[in-house]
Amino acid sequence: MADVYVDNLSYSLGDRQFTVAQSAAEGRIVSDAAQLTDCGFRCHHVCSESESSYTLACDAVQNIAADLGRVEAIVYSTCIPANASISEIQEYKETGDVKHLMNYAGSHLQAEFGLVEAQVFGIGQQACTGMIGSLRLAQMLINSDSEIDRVLCLTADRFPAGALYEQAYNLISDGAAACTVSRAPGAYKIIASHAITNGAMAAASDEETVGSFFTYSHLVITKALAKAKLSVADIAWVAAQNTNAKAWQILASLLKLDHKKVFHATLPDIGHMISGDNIANLLSMEKQRMVQAGDKVLLFMAGFGLNWQCLILEKTNVRTH
Repeated sequence: MADVYVDNLSYSLGDRQFTVAQSAAEGRIVSDAAQLTDCGFRCHHVCSESESSYTLACDAVQNIAADLGRVEAIVYSTCIPANASISEIQEYKETGDVKHLMNYAGSHLQAEFGLVEAQVFGIGQQACTGMIGSLRLAQMLINSDSEIDRVLCLTADRFPAGALYEQAYNLISDGAAACTVSRAPGAYKIIASHAITNGAMAAASDEETVGSFFTYSHLVITKALAKAKLSVADIAWVAAQNTNAKAWQILASLLKLDHKKVFHATLPDIGHMISGDNIANLLSMEKQRMVQAGDKVLLFMAGFGLNWQCLILEKTNVRTH
């Protein structure tokens, strides 16, 4: 398999910001505000009525547009199926023509950014793990097709109007994230990955989801480390999922991982950005120059479905865009 690299990290957030207390008062969450604050959350981002998940995707890609270069594939991940298209529901109701339901967001993005050589692939059944899933799929595409050298990976989701912005005791933000995966050397080399789906738990309650979190998270991380022929001690940083900070303390203990290596500094002000947390935290580490050449960085996400995915990267000497 060829070496494959990740670079050009970016994300965007919903245009309205609310504190935990504000969202509790306005009915966006179900837990007591103090409970979520105690878990590390301070505020989150919600799209205004005029801002769509596609708008978020374009904002994230625009941040790295100057460095995109030639792209042969786009992998567009969404957690909520409706966010995968710019559907014209009224036109469908009036005509009965289903083409109005197949107005794909990835195709619009390809045209908007002039990526005329790019095939579009959609990921829609991996929930919060979709961004890691898109990176894994990009690596597979590059290794299986000699004509694909560079892939744009992105994830974009916003909750529909009236939705609760709390899932399994985590505060949610509308947001998008993007990066490139390429044969050309970039900031991070992909070392190994692993994924698990347990479809029997697709309709799990919040309590059941929390109850399964530690067992499967430990398993998927351990298997990814084994593929990379690494131990937990070899991991310099974890670019974490922005979920309950206390859960990470427990998981780190189970893994025998120094909790100081778990980086989720964006959690208080971003909350859980559906599939984009790893990118947000990795970019934050980059800006603070925390990651050195040779460092191994572990990305992990758990999501409904139920899905768990883990990706291990190695920092290179290549300048990060």
